[in-house]
Amino acid sequence: MALKSINQDDLRNHNLSVVLSTLLQSSKPMSRAKLAKTTGLTKATMSLLVPMLVSSKALQEGKPVSGGTTYGRPSTPLNISGKRFCSIGLQINTDGYGYIVLALDGTVVSERWVSQSMESSDPDEIFTQLDELVGVGEREISEKGLRVVGTVLALPGLVTDDMRLLSAKNLGWKKLELSRFNVVKRLDATADNEANLAALAQIPGYATPRNGKSMIRPTDSFIYISTDIGIGGAIVRHGQVVRGDAGFAGELGHVSVALDGPQCACGRCGCLEMYAGRKALVEASGVADPGVSTKMEAVDELLAGYKAHDDRTVAAVDRAIRALTSVLASVINILDIDTVVLGGLWDRFGKSLTRRLIHELELQILSYPQVQPRVLLPDVNTRPALLGAAQVGLRRFIDNPLAFIEA
Repeated sequence: MALKSINQDDLRNHNLSVVLSTLLQSSKPMSRAKLAKTTGLTKATMSLLVPMLVSSKALQEGKPVSGGTTYGRPSTPLNISGKRFCSIGLQINTDGYGYIVLALDGTVVSERWVSQSMESSDPDEIFTQLDELVGVGEREISEKGLRVVGTVLALPGLVTDDMRLLSAKNLGWKKLELSRFNVVKRLDATADNEANLAALAQIPGYATPRNGKSMIRPTDSFIYISTDIGIGGAIVRHGQVVRGDAGFAGELGHVSVALDGPQCACGRCGCLEMYAGRKALVEASGVADPGVSTKMEAVDELLAGYKAHDDRTVAAVDRAIRALTSVLASVINILDIDTVVLGGLWDRFGKSLTRRLIHELELQILSYPQVQPRVLLPDVNTRPALLGAAQVGLRRFIDNPLAFIEA
């Protein structure tokens, strides 16, 4: 009898998750009948699941809508609700640290960011300051009567499943036991590489409702690449990040494009990061001294110089684009994924860059024209890793709703 009960609970949990995921990925509210048809669940099953989600404030009912005929009852649209469940996203990056509190309906409940240079920073000091900062958000969570279902920390480095930061070269941090920091212990946070989380933030309906149109579909495969001081990358296949056996897949910034190139902080020579990373690109263009090349103001100078056709700036950008194209073509040839999403610095070059990259990729992809590359600008490019961290936190509820509904 116990085994039967467990199986029934597992099935109900799965079905609740399917209903939530279907609504999240829909571009508009859905009725019970529409949900049943889309999910393949029976109307009887739906009549049991929906009241559970409504009473727990995961869903809310809209005003009944007439089908436009004389006969039949009006249908009641169902929406994702932000009145009960939320998550906390944390991030420590090369340009500062902060948090976001995100409700299940995508509403930002609270958000704070402290901008500062993080090179050679003390991890104990930064984690202590982050702990104090997120206390503001926790008070707002309490005031609104929300429940935190997950907390995730985004870091610019290699993070293990057992919560160790192996290295974050651009922070100067290595071999950190993340669980020793109070903010991690207190919030029961998990951690992940910032590029993985930024990539997940691009997937519409991943953990919050879709807003507007997107060139990316929920189950698409794509290569995500972002430019901060260095280069971050992630591989998404069928809507899920490809992590590899040890969890470290996607380090595109450390693919070597020149064996005799400049030495990277990782110890190798000629890494993509040394040509297309923000620090390297700004310094190569000559628009800022090395001491200030990591500041965002230097990017404005870089873009201004490029638009003004400054010879040195154009040469630096062209070299970076060639390096970027070489790596992307290799990854497309190896993985057979045709879509690239450009985040970070490169987003600011606009669609003229995407057109150029598409043209140059077509010349280097072995399967062209059978495979035609797409290069897209991201739908989310304002602290995407922070948003992605919060969305992964919300997935704890979406994937296992019974743990929170019946708790």
